[in-house]
Amino acid sequence: MNPTTTILDVNVVDTRNGTVTAHQDVVLANEQIVSIITSRPSVVGTARGRSVEGRGRFLVPGYVDMHAHPLNGARPDTDALALMLAHGITGFRQMAGSPQLLRSRREGTLDLGPRSPRLLALPGSLLTPLNAGTSEAAVAEVARQAADGADFIKVALVTPDVYFAAQAEGDRHAIRLLGHLPAGIDVRAASRAGFRSIEHVGPGLGVIAGCSHQEHQVLASVPSSAVKIPSLPTIPLLSRLVDKVVGRMMKKLVLNPAMVTKPDELAAMRHAIDTFEEDKARELARELLANDTWSCPTLIRVQAQQLCDNPRFGDDEDLRYLHPHLRRTWAGAALAFHDTFDPEQREVFAAQFDLQRRIVGLFHHEGVPMLAGTDAVGAVWVVAGSSLHRELGLLASAGLSPLSVLQSTTLNPARFLGREARGGSVEVGREADLVLLEADPLEDVANLASICAVVRDGTTYDASDLAAIKDDVARRGLR
Repeated sequence: MNPTTTILDVNVVDTRNGTVTAHQDVVLANEQIVSIITSRPSVVGTARGRSVEGRGRFLVPGYVDMHAHPLNGARPDTDALALMLAHGITGFRQMAGSPQLLRSRREGTLDLGPRSPRLLALPGSLLTPLNAGTSEAAVAEVARQAADGADFIKVALVTPDVYFAAQAEGDRHAIRLLGHLPAGIDVRAASRAGFRSIEHVGPGLGVIAGCSHQEHQVLASVPSSAVKIPSLPTIPLLSRLVDKVVGRMMKKLVLNPAMVTKPDELAAMRHAIDTFEEDKARELARELLANDTWSCPTLIRVQAQQLCDNPRFGDDEDLRYLHPHLRRTWAGAALAFHDTFDPEQREVFAAQFDLQRRIVGLFHHEGVPMLAGTDAVGAVWVVAGSSLHRELGLLASAGLSPLSVLQSTTLNPARFLGREARGGSVEVGREADLVLLEADPLEDVANLASICAVVRDGTTYDASDLAAIKDDVARRGLR
């Protein structure tokens, strides 16, 4: 049991309505917020247990990265998890799983280390042509993951018929499907079927084509890139081998998916960009809202892959946290991007990103709920922890207000995950996962990075603790 901690005389930010209640004492015990009372100067300094000075500071819920991959390797990436915590991230949705990860969580043997955000959601294996090459195989895989305790099913690279079969099976087991819109699928049809969350503003043509007044011509101009192969027998040893093969394949693809873009796909993207229609984008947004389809844009990820050779990525001071080999790999990816695509093609990628950011703003203003995510770890130029703050800045640049940006990484994740009674707000009974800020986050989104303390499950990390975590990771990265 952690000793009682009182955050004294702090400004408490309400993530629901954006009000700020000044001069509050917030008492934490047993990993929860146990009371919030008006601060009384006469008793300051007499609180039992540890006291944290909150005067002039602002208290918000801990941040959640709703699209992260720190558990993709053979072992949890404890350095990435520590960096996430040091940047105020107290929870994350792991976006790639496996039978082994699900079993470890089920058996209580999944050790994320002492300095880690809370694992909030975990899928099984990604649905790909290797484990879901046919409708029958997809149905069997969804049923298997549901039985293993997966929180959701992540979809990628499957054909539309396979997707709809998987969606129907997910409905049978009350488990949500989300992820990458399958190539060639109508975004509206997927949303009506129950697609829960669209990641990366697509990716690819899906969402952008859905905003074109020549949508059908755009989609028809590119054949589906999804592959349909026979299902593989569900032999445990073979399943582990398949997971390893998929892992290696996805590791290369995840680095920068833009590298596999074909000329005809870029031409179709140019067509979709040139025929974009704002009214149609707003109409699509209203349909997504009606169907309860959320958006996790990961704009930092989209920007990094589609503007991969931008020199400013290589100048990021946060690259100090990475091993030199990884920094060289990322620099090599930038060179490969520059050499693979000519200036005209690179301009299409840049225009694509600009339009995706605009679409995020339009969707938000039509009410589509937003989730902040980064695609760390493994994605080129996306550094765990600090990338979330860059994502929040990009959401603001898309037109989200400071309150909406704050909600995207606090209240909205809690609502999406069905955890609103446990997190997402600073209220009695909520988990003691909190961030103490030097400046008002409702005045400027940049203030979400003015972190002077992080509380994770009742344990407080002050500014010196957070700096020590970052320095420790940087020292290991240099080895």
